[in-house]
Amino acid sequence: MELLTPAVGLIFWQLLIFTSLFLILRKFAWKPILSALSDRENEIESALKMAEETRAEMAKLKADNENQLAEARKERDKILAEARETSNRMISEAQETAKTEGARIIADTRETLNQERTIMVDNLRKEVADISISIAEKLIRKELTDKKSQQTLVSDLISQANLN
Repeated sequence: MELLTPAVGLIFWQLLIFTSLFLILRKFAWKPILSALSDRENEIESALKMAEETRAEMAKLKADNENQLAEARKERDKILAEARETSNRMISEAQETAKTEGARIIADTRETLNQERTIMVDNLRKEVADISISIAEKLIRKELTDKKSQQTLVSDLISQANLN
């Protein structure tokens, strides 16, 4: 049993070594260890604060991004609506211009046709007048005494006349 119970000298020397080690550690190592732990604790706290601030800033940036995205969508919709309106207006103006131009062309064509018809009627009258004068000259030149010979002459002259 002697092995299980320590001797008084051994306890003394262990107590003396422990106390001297404690005093040396307290004088030289305790303050740096405590200050290192305190610094580490402060670093952790500042890192947690920074993480919380970063999280709040990210949430704010996300909200700002969503607002900007919503504004961009509104602006896009506004631009598209203006483009549609401009397109419709341009199409309407082009249709109106085409209708006006078509009506003008039709009116010009009608006027031209009327002028040509008038010219053709005048030419036809002149030709009929010329033919009539030529027939009358031939009738007057020839002396006819009876009515039957006059009718025969008129029939012959009419058949000889070119009525193109």
